[in-house]
Amino acid sequence: MPRARPPSTVPDEARAEPAPQAESADKPQRGIQALDATGELLAALVAAGTPLSLRDLAAAAGMPSAKAFPHLVSLLKTGLLARDAAGRYEAGPLSLELGLLGLARLSPVREADAELVDLAASTGMSVALAVPGPLGPTVVRLEESPRPLHVSLRPGTVMSLVNTAIGRVFAAWLDDDMRAELLAQDSLRLAGAPSPSSPMQSAAPDPRYAERLAAIRARRLDTALDNPIPGISTVAAPVFDHTGSVCLVLALMGPSGNFDAASEGDSAQRLSASAERLSRRFGHVAGAASL
Repeated sequence: MPRARPPSTVPDEARAEPAPQAESADKPQRGIQALDATGELLAALVAAGTPLSLRDLAAAAGMPSAKAFPHLVSLLKTGLLARDAAGRYEAGPLSLELGLLGLARLSPVREADAELVDLAASTGMSVALAVPGPLGPTVVRLEESPRPLHVSLRPGTVMSLVNTAIGRVFAAWLDDDMRAELLAQDSLRLAGAPSPSSPMQSAAPDPRYAERLAAIRARRLDTALDNPIPGISTVAAPVFDHTGSVCLVLALMGPSGNFDAASEGDSAQRLSASAERLSRRFGHVAGAASL
């Protein structure tokens, strides 16, 4: 006859409970409202890009100073914020350590991959990603559109600083000495320009080129219509890192017949938005001076 099992002596509260079901992706998760307000203060300080007083920081976050002050006290205690000699709030030592930790883990090319895929899908165009290489702006990734373009552009292609939108965007933020050194070898690149025939010409570049670079810096966009490849047009935008340097260039490419080259056009705006998102991801603060 089977022996009866003794009653369990494990207290009810010690028994294993079923794991809570994960909340669905479309259901908003509950957070701590006070921390949400704290996050708004931190976001306002980052957006300002400069130390702020209590009054200015509270106003930037859209809350009364009396509400902001307790949050700022806690942020000071944790080291997320500090105060300068004038009593204004700025990033604290813990914020700096977290920022450095995040930057150390970033891979710009890997982080940009999702943006490339989204851009190609939303615009119907091919998307190129270029990085600064030892020979100049170098394409490292190409996301083809649903209708692939028949172009000679491939990963590893080095772009002209004069005759391509990708190259000109890089050139616009280079130091004058570095730009001059790279321009002297531009004939080696895709659609490259001939090298100057004399040092005098090298020291006095075409003023139209300097004006073009100034316009690129103002718009943060450049276009190339039917150039260097007839029938194919390009619009390119810079991605900045935490030092204010251009670390990537994103470019949309499509048939010239239905290509919208206007900077206020839908494709250009989508490209600019992607570039700005990546720049923020890499620690760039708009309006901050380069290191």
